[in-house]
Amino acid sequence: MAGADGPGGRQSELEPVVSLVDVLEEDEELENEACAVLGGSDSEKCSYSQGFVKRQALYACSTCTPEGEEPAGICLACSYECHGSHKLFELYTKRNFRCDCGNSKFKNLECKLFPDKAKINSGNKYNDNFFGLYCTCKRPYPDPEDEVPDEMIQCVVCEDWFHGRHLGALPPESGDFQEMVCQACMQRCSFLWAYAAQLAVTKLSAEDDGLALNVDGVGDQDAIKPENGGHQDSVLEEDAPGRAKDAAKEVKAEQTNEPCTSSSAEPDLQTVLKNQCLTPEPQPGCRLQALAAKHCVRKDSATYWPLNWRRKLCACAACMKMYGDLDVLFLTDECDTVLAYENKGKVDQAADRTDPLMDTLNSMNRVQQVELICEYNDLKTELKDYLKRFADEGTVVKREDIQQFFEEFQSKKRRRVDGMQYYCS
Repeated sequence: MAGADGPGGRQSELEPVVSLVDVLEEDEELENEACAVLGGSDSEKCSYSQGFVKRQALYACSTCTPEGEEPAGICLACSYECHGSHKLFELYTKRNFRCDCGNSKFKNLECKLFPDKAKINSGNKYNDNFFGLYCTCKRPYPDPEDEVPDEMIQCVVCEDWFHGRHLGALPPESGDFQEMVCQACMQRCSFLWAYAAQLAVTKLSAEDDGLALNVDGVGDQDAIKPENGGHQDSVLEEDAPGRAKDAAKEVKAEQTNEPCTSSSAEPDLQTVLKNQCLTPEPQPGCRLQALAAKHCVRKDSATYWPLNWRRKLCACAACMKMYGDLDVLFLTDECDTVLAYENKGKVDQAADRTDPLMDTLNSMNRVQQVELICEYNDLKTELKDYLKRFADEGTVVKREDIQQFFEEFQSKKRRRVDGMQYYCS
């Protein structure tokens, strides 16, 4: 075609063609991601009445509780209603937390949604994240002084966030891991080293650099026997704060029928969520004792764990007592995982949401769909040209400018419609 050889023709060939269906599908994908992050949190009601919520989206208000004050966390609804104009830190998700908004930690603010709160939530746990500081380096994120691109990963135990380069072991390049346990948490929960040799994404062996433990721990000052005598294998005695990752954004499913973390590979979210909540069954013998009877290696590093690794932890009485003593009983609960939390948000969305735009488009016949898509493309082209003028002039687009554009667009549309002639044969 002759017209295609000119500058306008070449430009039209280079410009991507976007249909209304493409826009709606992209919007739906973004909405799915938002629902996963929020986990079904209520944006209108304060979560305080629910008690210590198993997992919820949380925020910290730097305006009300700056560094030097007592740390506090607020729920999604309070972040909108009570702190809408304040500076907030997004904490993503924390376990077993009750909304603090308006309690004694907030000197000049009363919660608008649930003012009748106790003075303090003694069951809440706080860390430097509530002041916008993360990792062992105690830096903000994003860090304006850090020029090294590095993804932050959340520890599944302490729930702090870490730079990959500060974990003692870089994350697997494939990204094929579901959760991370940081260095300090591996020291505190040293029984995990016995599992790491068999379950961790980066396998550990006695040949690796590290401290190899004998069957009975003889000659190893770091190996101890638990008080209840249930384990006569090596359990390391280390005390330090802990951490572990909440979720790599996409995780490949194992080639069994286990769910995939990628939103594009989730055929039945109800089934996925149900499978996520399986709890490990107690074994006839102690699984930890059997694993620790082999050589296991302790390293000063974080560990990375695959999908469903928690269900392989021993659930005998002695191990359950140990988890309780270490305050990590949540590791035996598959519903504690961030993947289960995200899937819950998607399930709630799928159950409650209907998309009026997609429903309208699907209800149209072919001619109506084509007309609507043409109208959309006209709107997109004219809006792009209109906004380009502001970009070229370096001026700010104001609300009245947008209103003027749509008034002129509607006026042009009416003139086109009024000028049409209809004939019948």
